[in-house]
Amino acid sequence: MSRRPNFLILMVDQMAGTLCPDGPAAFLQTPHLKALAARALRFSSCYTPSPLCLPARASFMTGLLPSKTGVYDNAAEFTASLPTFAHHLRRAGYRTALSGKMHFVGPDQLHGFERRLTTDIYPADFGWTPDYRKPGERIDWWYHNLGSVTGAGVAAITNQLEFDDEAAFHGESEIYRLARGAAETPWCLCVSFTHPHDPYVARQQYWDLYEDCPALSPETPALDFSDHDPHSRRLLEALDHRNYAVTPEHVRTARRAYFANISYLDDKIGQLLAALDACGQRENTVVLFCSDHGDMLGERGLWFKMSFFEGSARIPLMIAGPDLAPGTIDTPVSALDIAPTLAAMAGIDLQAEGQVLDGHSLLPIISGERALRAPVLMEYAAEGSEAPLVSIREGRFKFNHCLLDPPQLFDLEADPLERRNLADDPAEAVRVHGFLDKVAAYWDLEALDTAVRRSQANRWIVYEALRKGRYHPWDHTPDTQAAERYMRNHMDLNVVEDEARFP
Repeated sequence: MSRRPNFLILMVDQMAGTLCPDGPAAFLQTPHLKALAARALRFSSCYTPSPLCLPARASFMTGLLPSKTGVYDNAAEFTASLPTFAHHLRRAGYRTALSGKMHFVGPDQLHGFERRLTTDIYPADFGWTPDYRKPGERIDWWYHNLGSVTGAGVAAITNQLEFDDEAAFHGESEIYRLARGAAETPWCLCVSFTHPHDPYVARQQYWDLYEDCPALSPETPALDFSDHDPHSRRLLEALDHRNYAVTPEHVRTARRAYFANISYLDDKIGQLLAALDACGQRENTVVLFCSDHGDMLGERGLWFKMSFFEGSARIPLMIAGPDLAPGTIDTPVSALDIAPTLAAMAGIDLQAEGQVLDGHSLLPIISGERALRAPVLMEYAAEGSEAPLVSIREGRFKFNHCLLDPPQLFDLEADPLERRNLADDPAEAVRVHGFLDKVAAYWDLEALDTAVRRSQANRWIVYEALRKGRYHPWDHTPDTQAAERYMRNHMDLNVVEDEARFP
């Protein structure tokens, strides 16, 4: 590349990395993503920093774990003082823009993006705050429930489809707008979709692609409630499982709609990549595809996220660029690594700026300079939990721990479906103690629990106060600057038409 690269970040929501072992699985009808995979570095073992939307996204933006950002759940404030990759790139001269979802909570709805082209699909206030003071309580008006599974099927339009149609439209328009000035200034555009996140409802044209899909049933059947680990039992209670009779046909229908929505996203991504090509920007643009977290999709009888099992915790990550040779990297990595990697590709020295992150630039692994990285860390402290949970992925093993629960140890090479917890195996006692020492080195779980509870309690007070009297929403309202678009009478029509044409 002759200059600093542009960045086109394509983010999806709740797409399981287990469906992308080396690019999209063969049964997925995703020609555009498969074409991207053919020219991309594919990370087969990438993990979310936290298996929930907002904590994962704040960590994706900053390179910091939720315990450092304070974004523990989907209603925790993402404070404006935390530098994000958008801040770092913008400070270095990049133009930065966001189209679609990022689930920022708090008054700052930009976090370094110069332009935000859509509102968000979810609220920006503290209304979705869990409450550890009331263990086992469901907050029915916003908690997930299994109605997304039993109500799966086909529709011409949904709340989610309307949002992603808009995000794609504005993202494509922004590519053209940015290209007009690309010769002077590099840019970073993040187009972030809400699919294939539930509800599992798809348009007919995509639904029809999966009539004979071989993957409509989970590999691991639903377990009896008593056979689940304690956290999974809490999740099932949080999902109101007792009030839904999920049948095998419900499961097949929900999975079919989920796969159909991946194909829907593929069409949208194809439009964005076609616009990039039409503008002649492909040769100087790094394209990064990722998700915030995964989806259990009925494996073990679990749905959605909020778990450290692979379906929920593993995410797709592909990076394509003119100076990056395609291939597969099996080293476990994290979405925490994305922010420092973007900075490094842009020539920004975060260490020199005093930035100490939990993520690591992937460039040494990409170049072959280093084959391993520090253990991959994950945290969870939101609905369906009663105390923080943490996880370490190191080599072939994953270790999950919570002060309330027995530990879990899985050998992902021998047992990729995580059917055998080795933590009680006497032959693994030394390994378990080693992981417990690492947990103690990385976290003070009692202090983290105290911080989470304090944050929740404070937010409940603030939320209830701000809903009294005059309400001032924090939700982002896009500034369309209509008086400065197209042709207006303070403009010269000849100049407008000449500048709007590209190339």
